[in-house]
Amino acid sequence: MSTEFQALQVQGTWELIPPNPNFNVLGCKWIFRTKTNSNDQTARYKARLVALGYNQEFGIDYTDTFSPVAKITTIRILITIALHRNWPLHQLDISNAFLHGSLNDVVYMKQPPGFIDKDNPTHICKLNKALYGLKQAPRKWFETFTGFLYHFGFKTSNADPSLLIYSKNSSLMYILVYVDDIILTGNNSSTITALLDSLHKRFNMRNLGSLHQFLGITAEKTNNGLLLYQSKYAESILARAGMTNCKALATPSNPKNNDLTESSCFSNPTLYRQLVGALQYLTLIRPDIAYSVNRASQAMHKPTELHFAALKRILRYIRGTVHYGLPISGNSLTLTSYSDFDWAGDLQDRKSTTGYCNFLGDSLVSWSVKKQSTIARSSTEAEYHALAATSTEIIWLRRLLQELDCPQTESTVLYCDNTSAIALANNPVYHARTKHIEIDCHFIRECIQNNSINVHHISTKDQLADLFTKSLPTARFKELKNKLILSSESISLQGDVSNK
Repeated sequence: MSTEFQALQVQGTWELIPPNPNFNVLGCKWIFRTKTNSNDQTARYKARLVALGYNQEFGIDYTDTFSPVAKITTIRILITIALHRNWPLHQLDISNAFLHGSLNDVVYMKQPPGFIDKDNPTHICKLNKALYGLKQAPRKWFETFTGFLYHFGFKTSNADPSLLIYSKNSSLMYILVYVDDIILTGNNSSTITALLDSLHKRFNMRNLGSLHQFLGITAEKTNNGLLLYQSKYAESILARAGMTNCKALATPSNPKNNDLTESSCFSNPTLYRQLVGALQYLTLIRPDIAYSVNRASQAMHKPTELHFAALKRILRYIRGTVHYGLPISGNSLTLTSYSDFDWAGDLQDRKSTTGYCNFLGDSLVSWSVKKQSTIARSSTEAEYHALAATSTEIIWLRRLLQELDCPQTESTVLYCDNTSAIALANNPVYHARTKHIEIDCHFIRECIQNNSINVHHISTKDQLADLFTKSLPTARFKELKNKLILSSESISLQGDVSNK
């Protein structure tokens, strides 16, 4: 606490002024946290002073609050590109990041508990810097940090505003910002060193070395690149549910049990929502549970006993695959895509489910599971909707890769297992069976005509996106799962064998 308070004083975070009954004075509190490293060992004990920003009033204490954060897809792509080019991946951390953001709004706060000024015990703090807990604090910090990078020569990516790009005299550097967690990579060591020195002088920055743990995701080196996994986080979810020692299952969902509404309401809906919300973060590096978690998320408003039973099945599956993660390699930078659907798979509203996944070389960098907004009258229409959704993601990925100096010179191959949908996408004939399809879905035709996308037919048994559209039998699920994720235990075992 003393260290944190001293940092607040050095930054000139506030000044003490006499109180006024017309001021909206916010409270504050201390938050304590034990920081651990990837080996689950205590790294340091941290205390943070947080303003009670929920008492702020719009137009008086704050106006704009939005601050961009890095898209997880951009993180995966940046790691893939760095591995392909053998660039170092630096992980940076800014201590007391929000305190560097200058505050333009007039905000008043009580003095921190335990550190009341003896000479002015009744005075209040007029904040000069953005403090943790304020609604506008993330935005002010992002403006301050990116403003410094602009002066150094960086430019903001048009595809992802949290990605900043430096290109000068054949030197390339990329910085990805997620609040105060930062990834830096580039091709010129001297330029990177100069940037790190400048950041250290301007901010209280720590260089944590090579990428090893980012946003709670552990990055472990393998023979082919990196393995991203969240074993500790998965264990914490199981502990919250009281299922640490539960029996493991081979699949996260039962393909024979689709109707979950005919049941009594679950007695603890808050627990259900907490667990599903936690699982949603786990899907960032676990595509194998994306479909099951998507189905569970659709019952957040009113979960039943059967919904909770389905949720426990997901947790039992995680119990057996807690060490699995997403492998990232840099063998190639060619973008390929798979698109699939489940026609009228929802028994309640008969809407179809769209699923797609995109690979950069052998690395899975993007995937999605989403129920379609309208009811498809045929399987062809459902697949056509899925192709349109996948196309928008492909166009964004191609634009991002263009900015990262990885242009896709050839059209991106999009694999689809529905020949009728492929014919509809290639043939702009207008007839009675397609006139009800929304105009925006015909976007796929334009992508084909300008050669940015090339739709190819693929056998259903080779369709990787099948994992994202429906519950699968055990054999089929394991076949697809093993093509997408990998166990960290197998990596450790390989390392032990090579050392002997």
